[in-house]
Amino acid sequence: MKNNIRITLVEDHPDYREVVEMALNREPDMELNGQFGTAERALRSMQNCPLTEIPDIILLDLKLPGMNGLDSIRWFKEYVPGSKIIILTQSDREADILRAITRGASGYLIKSSSLNQIKEGIRTVSNGGATLDASVAKFVLETLKSTLPRKRINREITEREMEVLTLLAQGLVKKEIANQLGISTTTVVTHVAHIYEKLHVQNAPSAVAKAFRLGLFAPGKEV
Repeated sequence: MKNNIRITLVEDHPDYREVVEMALNREPDMELNGQFGTAERALRSMQNCPLTEIPDIILLDLKLPGMNGLDSIRWFKEYVPGSKIIILTQSDREADILRAITRGASGYLIKSSSLNQIKEGIRTVSNGGATLDASVAKFVLETLKSTLPRKRINREITEREMEVLTLLAQGLVKKEIANQLGISTTTVVTHVAHIYEKLHVQNAPSAVAKAFRLGLFAPGKEV
């Protein structure tokens, strides 16, 4: 029997914490095992956290009293490296999005997202995928296309890896990529691992962001 997804919520607004708590508690595969109003309290709790209580997912707001969410990402990655971070915030600022995903967040959702979108994002990240709010993804990709200079394509990235990377940018998970390309999921996993290694990143959002910064996606190409 698969264990429930353990979730810790770091959010300073009690009313919003209550809404999220009620939504997650209705799900048979999810368990909200911690709520904190500041990053400092969450980090202190996780310093000596038993293995059975380490969260699978940390839902992290960016605008927090004391240490902000962006600055706390590196500490969460150090204290609980096995936990995956999903940013859940009101900010759709390009700078916040790029900093969050390049610092190791596996997802970025806006608080205007529906509760179903949040729950599906949690499941996606828990299963090894990545989640980006649709409006955020569109904003980031369009902004990067219009403002970043195109550089020479890294010849180490193969044509097949670029196909996989493009589908990652569209938000597809590994199984969906395999189906679309007509290859096995194991092969997709291998391609993704090579992409991460070549781009020196740890997750799909970081790979997509770095690919755009490097100009690997041609201007005007639909992703």
